[in-house]
Amino acid sequence: MAAFAMTGLAIPAPLSAQDQATDAELEDLIPDSAVDNPDGWANDGFDPGDDTSEDEFGDGGAELDPETPLADLPGLAVEWPDDLELPPLDIDLPEEDIQFADLEIAGPDVAFTEADLVRLNDSLTLGFPQLDPPFTERGDFVERFEALSTIEELDGDDENIAQLAARAREDEELLGELLRVYGFYDGRIARSIGTNGAANGGARTDGAATPRPTVRFDVIPGQRYRFGAIDLGALGTARDADILRRAFEIQPGDPMQSDRIETERFDLDTALGEFGYAFATIDEPQLLIDHDRDEGDLTMPVTPGGKYVFGAVTSSDEDFLPGDHLATIARFDPGDIYQRSLELDLRRAITATGLVSSVTITPREVSAPQGDEPGVVAMDVGIERADLRTIAGAIGYGSEEGVRLAASWEHRNLFPPEGALKVRGIIGTQEQLLGVGLRKNNFGGRDRILSLDAYASTIDSPAFDANTAGLVATYERRSTLLFQKPISWSVGVELVATDERPPAVGGVAAPRSTYLVAAIPGYILLDSTDDLLDPTEGFRLSANLSPEISRNRGTQSFYLRARTDASTYKRVTDNVVIAARAAFGAIPGTDLANIAPSRRYYAGGGGSVRGYGFRQIGPRDTLGDPSGGRSVVEGAVEARIRTGFFDGAVSVVPFLDAGSVSQDVIPDFEEIKLGVGVGLRYHTGFGPLRLDVGVPLNPGPDDSPVAVYVSLGQAF
Repeated sequence: MAAFAMTGLAIPAPLSAQDQATDAELEDLIPDSAVDNPDGWANDGFDPGDDTSEDEFGDGGAELDPETPLADLPGLAVEWPDDLELPPLDIDLPEEDIQFADLEIAGPDVAFTEADLVRLNDSLTLGFPQLDPPFTERGDFVERFEALSTIEELDGDDENIAQLAARAREDEELLGELLRVYGFYDGRIARSIGTNGAANGGARTDGAATPRPTVRFDVIPGQRYRFGAIDLGALGTARDADILRRAFEIQPGDPMQSDRIETERFDLDTALGEFGYAFATIDEPQLLIDHDRDEGDLTMPVTPGGKYVFGAVTSSDEDFLPGDHLATIARFDPGDIYQRSLELDLRRAITATGLVSSVTITPREVSAPQGDEPGVVAMDVGIERADLRTIAGAIGYGSEEGVRLAASWEHRNLFPPEGALKVRGIIGTQEQLLGVGLRKNNFGGRDRILSLDAYASTIDSPAFDANTAGLVATYERRSTLLFQKPISWSVGVELVATDERPPAVGGVAAPRSTYLVAAIPGYILLDSTDDLLDPTEGFRLSANLSPEISRNRGTQSFYLRARTDASTYKRVTDNVVIAARAAFGAIPGTDLANIAPSRRYYAGGGGSVRGYGFRQIGPRDTLGDPSGGRSVVEGAVEARIRTGFFDGAVSVVPFLDAGSVSQDVIPDFEEIKLGVGVGLRYHTGFGPLRLDVGVPLNPGPDDSPVAVYVSLGQAF
């Protein structure tokens, strides 16, 4: 087995015939003693005052033995002329690119003058002179070198040849390492350093261009090595050995690439964890290079450790989050084959409750595998309690509906497990509300929520005034920021008592009407988008159905409130997303007068048709106030364009909205309102902040020329 060490290849300058002869004569004149001890040899027998006659060295002198060095050397005295003037040293640095000789240092298939060149910057060039075998990994090789190169990183700094040479030595080592990563263990690097005046464009004091130091590396990868024998330890003893071996896709004879070993090791570890091997281990891989065979033998011992199924889930804090409740959150049941991904999923779900500051899950063997029967592992969950009280607030503004302030206080585990109490309030120009809610998270299943909400509110809008008390119970399955779901739904019961009247006219209040309403609202959402708060691809389709019974002034009415919304999102470039929305709602079953004004359909506002006031689009009564309708149609399209401001956090959003409200169930489109405008989005980690400015294209007499909306999240 041959050992291997890689060094940079230095190319000596060619020698002339005269230089070679001179070196030979000097070698004959200098004795071994002078080489062994230069100082002693120079001082031995040398007397500057000795006036030795030329006869000692002429024909009449003693005969000299050519094999014996001179015992005494003559003293030499040369008078330095006082009037000697040396011409100034004129060094003419080359202005052109460095020329490389056609050196046959790597075989007949390497020609430096015909090398493919890749210029990374003005100081750095890579040459690839090897033609056969071809360097098939060259593109990825250059990209990785460019990302790690010291010269490339410091390009543009003032540098001289000495500085560049120091960096070049580091890059030469880097190139050698990269060649070995790709399996080229016999590769060589030729390094050349020079200057290139044309590349700089600077100027010296004499007006000439300042030469810029440059370096060129010629990469000669040689023959690529291949994987030889592959030893995966005890992997073959596993029940799923064939499947697991296919997960490790390196086979003998494959071209060698060392970082592929880590990739395949990760894939094998994932497969072991997904097929029930809860305690499997994989040792560090060892690669033995054999230069005689141009191969590397891989040894990576695998210990499967037996196959297991899930057992019980236990908790370190049973009074806070008991194990049986955590088991309802898990996506596995006792007896299911152990999967590491489901273990990690349970950990994320417990974190998502917001009740813990840290969580760990440790598989614990309950029973060992016996023959073909798998063992059993319990999931021991360790948790640390988090702060359970939250105070939150939000602010919104619309130039037509005014300011809206919302605040809440919540205890998220007042009734363990996951029983929350929430008190909320709203103070706004048109709305005031106080509510108390109870909520049970993960009730009967993952992300299923049972909630009960009691509230009292007042609404003073251009369409109506309402004093309302309500009680709503809902059971729902919803998407969260961590677990966005393709299907969400809710079903509930709603009891409402509301005292309403049209807006006052000339300071004179209209008479009030009291409505008692009972409803069974249902909701379903299909969601294929890529993001819950800021989608760029996919669609959403939702439907709301609410059968209702209403009693007013002795008249009892049955009707159905129905609405469907659809939106789609398409990324057309890296920085542009086109979003479109359409909605239709209808209330069949009774006349408009039997429906409470607060439960009719309106349009206008920041989430409807921008440019118009909240609930300002639709039929109007004899006094010119919005009276609502039994059908509504809305549409919108906008372009969300990312800019380069604030590292791309700001988007510009031009939009066009449209809407129409009719008194009949079938839209008559007697009046279609159009709004146009532009918005700004500032993208944060919790969603985009929205500022929209809309202008009504066909305003009514009471519509403002401009409407402004500020909120969190996209308009749709």
